[in-house]
Amino acid sequence: MLQANVTVETNAQLIARRELAVPRGVASAAPIYAKYAENAELWDVEGNRYIDFVGGIGVLNTGHRHPKVIAAAKAQEDQYTHTSFQVVPYGPYIELAEKLNALAPGDMPKKTLLVTTGAEAVENAVKIARAATGRPGVIAFTGGYHGRTLLTLGLTGKVSPYKKDVGPFPSDIFRAPFPSQRDGITVQDAITGLKNLFLTDAQPERVAAIIIEPVLGEGGYTPVPFDMMRQLRDICDEHGILLIADEVQAGFGRTGTWFAIEHSGVVPDLITVAKSMAGGYPLAGVIGRADVMDAMAPGGLGGTYGGNPVACAAALAAIAAIEEEGLLARSASMGEHLKARFAEIGARSAPFRMWDIRGLGAMVAVEFVTDFETAAPDGGFTKRVIAHAMKRGLLLLSCGMHGNAIRVMVPLTASDEIIEEGLAIFEESVQAAMAE
Repeated sequence: MLQANVTVETNAQLIARRELAVPRGVASAAPIYAKYAENAELWDVEGNRYIDFVGGIGVLNTGHRHPKVIAAAKAQEDQYTHTSFQVVPYGPYIELAEKLNALAPGDMPKKTLLVTTGAEAVENAVKIARAATGRPGVIAFTGGYHGRTLLTLGLTGKVSPYKKDVGPFPSDIFRAPFPSQRDGITVQDAITGLKNLFLTDAQPERVAAIIIEPVLGEGGYTPVPFDMMRQLRDICDEHGILLIADEVQAGFGRTGTWFAIEHSGVVPDLITVAKSMAGGYPLAGVIGRADVMDAMAPGGLGGTYGGNPVACAAALAAIAAIEEEGLLARSASMGEHLKARFAEIGARSAPFRMWDIRGLGAMVAVEFVTDFETAAPDGGFTKRVIAHAMKRGLLLLSCGMHGNAIRVMVPLTASDEIIEEGLAIFEESVQAAMAE
């Protein structure tokens, strides 16, 4: 907890300092500054308490400062913090790679590359796919989010704020449609659009990979219909294209399975991972078929900080916590509870405004519209709900192409009592937004 009689700067003072020191392009959703956090609770520098339904944007499936994660990281720090795996390798990297190879779907031999960020994982997955196939093209989908570097922005299917004013983007990247109930785009429409893409712009023999989030993250927490995922697998097999599952946000228990793609029964060729893998420490990776992963020559993969030993130790502990504490089952039951409670709240406090409640496991979103007849996205109302929640002590974050959905990323370790307290604040916030 916060120590008594400790002089700290206020949120306003830190905001003033930030404006002078940090570029405006680095946006922050909350006008508060963190002092202390534990599990699903956070306190700011002024001692105000918040229930955290954001989890560092899906990084904290095991909660803030999980005791096993912290203990493992501290133990590793007592040995060494960095050697660079490219210079003097170390055991935690290998142990984590072995664990990830075992957890990933599919019975084929697998290998794992460890890097530092989700965007870096996606870049490397594309690089590996191109080397393995000898082809340049990559197909991504409308609404997909794959990172903020120039290559991953090319893959990302949302302009504002990520792609605004920073083009041109790399060549040989193509966009296929994603199913949308609001826009009347069915799975078959999306598959037809992909096949038309083969006829018009993306010669399939020149396409190295199709990359897709099994559950759209920034795009609105929309699961890929299982039938579509299976058809994508068939199309990839037909044309010798590699299927990349971007599990950066959906992985490590958020959907009730280790990886969201497991729900469909499809085995991808490559999986990108990051976020909740290391319980709050920066770590990412690419898991894939051994023959594909070995396509790069020695020295072609890596990075100075890739697979940092402290982060590897934290990841092994976070994975152990998910296993030992039954967090996959917890995610599934939490998701069902959240959906049921959101339905109650919507019917009671926001009739004909909460248009959709969706997700897999505890990767849940609620979407707001102006009315059910037009289903017009209401991003303004969503912003008001989030602002009212902040004032009442609940951290929320929006998503979706129109910013009109609220996504839930509460730690899977959160108690039932904390979740109910957060849901009560959410309903109060919806009511306040409705009253404006």
